[in-house]
Amino acid sequence: MFIKKYSYQLAAIVFVIVIQSCSVHKLMPEGKRLYTGASIEINADSSIQNIGQLKQNLQNISRPEPNTKFLGMNLGVYYYFKNQKENPNFINKWLYKKIGQKPVYQSDVELVEVAAILRNRLENNGFFYSRVVSTFQEKEKKAKAIYQLNIPKPYRMENFKVDSMVSPIYTDIKTIGQKTPFEKNMRFDLNNFKFERQRIDSELKKKGYYNFNSSFLIFEADTNQYDDKKFDLFLKLKAKVPRKSTIPYVLKNINVYPNYNLKDSITGEHVAFDDKKYYQNKIIFKPKYLNDFITLKVGEFYNPEKSKNTARRLSTIGAYKYVNIQYNEIDTIANDEKGALEANIFLSPLTKRAIRAELQAVTKSNNFAGPTLGVTFSNRNLFKGGETLNITGTLGYETQVASGENSGLSSLELGLKSELIFPRVIAPIRFKEDFFEYAIPKTKMSLSATYLSRSELYTLSSGSALFGYTWDANKYTTYEINPISLNYSSLSNTTTAFENILKNNPFLEESFNQQFISGLTFSYTYNEMINTQQHQFYVNSTLDVAGNSISLFGKEKEIGEPKEFLGLQYAQFAKADIDFRYHFNFGSDNNQKIATRFFAGYGYAYGNSDVIPFVKQYFSGGPYSVRAFNTRSLGPGTYQGNSETNTTFFDRTGNIKLEANVEYRFPIYSIFKGAVFVDAGNVWNSVSNDTFNDENGNETDKFTSNFINELGMGTGLGLRIDVQGFVIRFDLAAPFNDPSLEKGNRFDFQFNKPVLNFAIGYSF
Repeated sequence: MFIKKYSYQLAAIVFVIVIQSCSVHKLMPEGKRLYTGASIEINADSSIQNIGQLKQNLQNISRPEPNTKFLGMNLGVYYYFKNQKENPNFINKWLYKKIGQKPVYQSDVELVEVAAILRNRLENNGFFYSRVVSTFQEKEKKAKAIYQLNIPKPYRMENFKVDSMVSPIYTDIKTIGQKTPFEKNMRFDLNNFKFERQRIDSELKKKGYYNFNSSFLIFEADTNQYDDKKFDLFLKLKAKVPRKSTIPYVLKNINVYPNYNLKDSITGEHVAFDDKKYYQNKIIFKPKYLNDFITLKVGEFYNPEKSKNTARRLSTIGAYKYVNIQYNEIDTIANDEKGALEANIFLSPLTKRAIRAELQAVTKSNNFAGPTLGVTFSNRNLFKGGETLNITGTLGYETQVASGENSGLSSLELGLKSELIFPRVIAPIRFKEDFFEYAIPKTKMSLSATYLSRSELYTLSSGSALFGYTWDANKYTTYEINPISLNYSSLSNTTTAFENILKNNPFLEESFNQQFISGLTFSYTYNEMINTQQHQFYVNSTLDVAGNSISLFGKEKEIGEPKEFLGLQYAQFAKADIDFRYHFNFGSDNNQKIATRFFAGYGYAYGNSDVIPFVKQYFSGGPYSVRAFNTRSLGPGTYQGNSETNTTFFDRTGNIKLEANVEYRFPIYSIFKGAVFVDAGNVWNSVSNDTFNDENGNETDKFTSNFINELGMGTGLGLRIDVQGFVIRFDLAAPFNDPSLEKGNRFDFQFNKPVLNFAIGYSF
C-alpha cells in the first residue's frame, strides 16, 4: 500500500514537471530555442593528469550561463514570460521580481568566440596547438553547445634564468630569483608567471625600489633548442624602463605631525628627536614617547612593510583618529645609484575628552529585574604620552517582580571604577627597541569600588586593584598578564534570615568569609574571527592563581582556623578554563554560518581555602550560555533547588563547568537574520556541598563519570537585527533535557516552557 502511494506521488511530481516544461516551450517565440548549457568533451594526451579539474576550469569559462533550474523546471523563464502578458496578476509580478530570468536562447551563444576563449585558456596553461571543434545539439525547442577538445602534450620548463639587466636592480632580482617556486619540468602556466612577477615586485619594494612595478618584468620562453616540447624561461626587464624605477630609495627625512589638521600648514617650528622632526606649535604628544611607535629610520631603505607596521602601531595608541603616511621624492641625479625619499607622518587626534552612557535592562532567574546605568568619562593623551584615563560610574537597581515570599525584595548596586592605560611598558626592566615588532604592549592600572545592598539580607562592600599588561603579538594573538590582582570584600548589615541561610550552607558562608584575594591572572587569545575566511578559529585560555605569595606572611589566629593577612582571611586557589570556537562560513558571499563553541573550566581550592570565593565560581544558563535555562539557574549537577531555605535567591554555582553550543545562522531579509541552535552544559562541584543533597542524602551537585547524562540541553530559534555589526539578539529556547528532574523524566522537550533571551551581540 505504501509503495503504491509513493509511486502515485512520484508520478504526480513528474507530471507537473513535464507540464510546466511544455508550458515554457509554448510561451517561447517562434523559431527560438532555449539554451540549456555546454558540454565539454576532452580527448587528451596520456601524459596529462587531473583531466577532471581541467575540464571543470574550462566549463567555468564557457559563456553564456544557461537559465537556472529548480527540480528540472525553468521557473525563472516561466514567470518572465507570464509577466510579459498584458495585465499580469499580482502573484506573477511578485514571482517575476523574485525569481524571474530573461531566457537565454541558442542565438545568444557565439560558438566561434567561446571556442577561441577555450583555446586561449589551454595555451595559457601550456597546451599549445590544441584543437577545438564546436557544434550545437538541437531539439525542437532547446539547444546544447558541444565543445570537442583535442589536447596535446603540454610544454614543460627545462631551465630558468634571469637575463642581464642594468645595475643595481640586476643583482637584487638575481638574489630574489634564487627563491623562485619554479622547478624543472614545470608546465607552462601564464598565471604562475604573473604571481612570480608580483612576488619579485613585493621583494624589491622591501629592498627600497619605491618606483618599481611588476609590469616592468617580462617572461620569455625559448623552444628553439628543443624538439620535445620543452622550453627555457628567461626573466627580462622591459625596454625603456625609467631609470628611477631601477634604483633603491633611502629615507633622507622623516617628518611627524602629532596634531595634524587638514587646515594646518605643514611648515613651522619643529623639535628634532632621533633623526626625526616633530612639527607641533605646542607639545601635544611628547616625541620621546611617540618615537617608539615609528619603525621608520633615516638612512634605511624604503620598505612598505615597515610603513604599514608604523601606521598600525600608531593606530593602537588610542589617541588618533587617522594615521596617514606619505612619501615625497627628493631630486635625484640620473646616474645616482640610490634615490632619496621624505616621509611625512600625519596624525589626526581623536576628541580629547568624551562621555559615553549605556543603559541595560537586566533579568535574572530569581525573577529579579531592573535597569543598570553606566556612564564613562574618557580623557585621552592625559600626560602627553598617549595615556587614556577612563572613569566609570554605575547605578543598578533590581526588584523582585514575582509574587510569593520573596516579593518586594530589592537590590541596589553602586560602582565606581578608574582605569589608566599607558601605551607602553612600565616595568623595572627595559626592553630593546625592536623587541616588540608587531605592537607595543600596554600597561593597565585600575581601582574600583562597589557597594551592593540587598534588602532584608545583607550589604556587601568590595574594592579591587589591578596592574598588568596586554600585548598583541601578531594579528591574531593577544596575551594579557596581571601580576597584581587584589580584591577585598566586606559583608555587613546581615539580617537574621541571611545568617540562617549561611548557617545552613557552610560552603556559601566560607565563600563570603574570604575577604581578601591576591593573585595573578594570565590570558591567551587566538582570534581568527576578524577575517572573512571560510574556516575561522578562536581560542581563549585563562589562568587565575591566588594566595600563594601572601601565604608566606599569613598568620593563624586560632588553631584550626584559616590564616589571615593584615587581619583579613585570604583565599588560596587556582582556576583554569578554555573557550574554543569554530565557525564554518558558506553560501553566497559566506552569508551563512555554522558556529560552534566548547567551554571547560576547573577551579581548585587549597591551602587556606576549602572552597573558591563566590565571585570566582562558575555558573550556567542565560543568553550567553545554555539559553533554554534562565541566567544562573542550571545546576549544580541535578540539584532541584530549595525554596524553603531561599537557596534559589543565590546564584547556583560550582567549581567545574562544561558547555557546548552549535548554531546555524542565515540571512532572512536586509538587516534581519535568523538562527537555529542547540546548547548543552552544566556546573558541578568536585567536593559535594551538603546543602545540595536531596532528601535521600544523594550528592546531587558532585561531578561524576555520569556527567554526560546531567547536562542541561535545549534548542530554539533566534532573530538578530544586525546594523553594520551592531547586533540586537532575541533567542527563544526550550529545554529537552532538564537534569533537575527525576530520572526517566529528564529527556522531554518542554516546548510549552520557553525562555526568551535578549542580548546585545552574538553569543559566540
